[in-house]
Amino acid sequence: MSKSMKRVRAALEAAGFEPEIQETKLARTALDAADAVGCEVDQIAKSIIFQGQNSGDAILFLTAGGNRVDETKAAAVAGEPLGKADAALIRTQTGFAIGGVAPVGHLNPIRAFMDPKLLDFDEIWAAAGTPHHVFRIAPDDLERISNAQITEFTS
Repeated sequence: MSKSMKRVRAALEAAGFEPEIQETKLARTALDAADAVGCEVDQIAKSIIFQGQNSGDAILFLTAGGNRVDETKAAAVAGEPLGKADAALIRTQTGFAIGGVAPVGHLNPIRAFMDPKLLDFDEIWAAAGTPHHVFRIAPDDLERISNAQITEFTS
């Protein structure tokens, strides 16, 4: 088990969950991930990271698989202009590589926002620290343990 996945498992266990981490083939898209676990595409919680242009920090947007982040709405929610977060910033702040960014288990605190569309489901799936692993969780539990703010930021 990778160090990244161990951090995700530990964060979930510390929050009182017995995580069900499932291995998938490399899921390059939310549709691939949904097919791999047998759920709807919007049940995949994508971790989209931008860099705050004023703060320099990585900012996490947990987005339903079929939705896209609207950068104008996201900037308004974040309270600052947003730009592309490079791989180095993402790795430094979260400890994860692009493609496997989990919503929990980050090396450093991160501001997080969550797409309300994810609340339409009893369970959702999110990256478990690698591009090949996901975990299942209730959306309200993910909101709580990721400290994400539910707000509209998609187009």
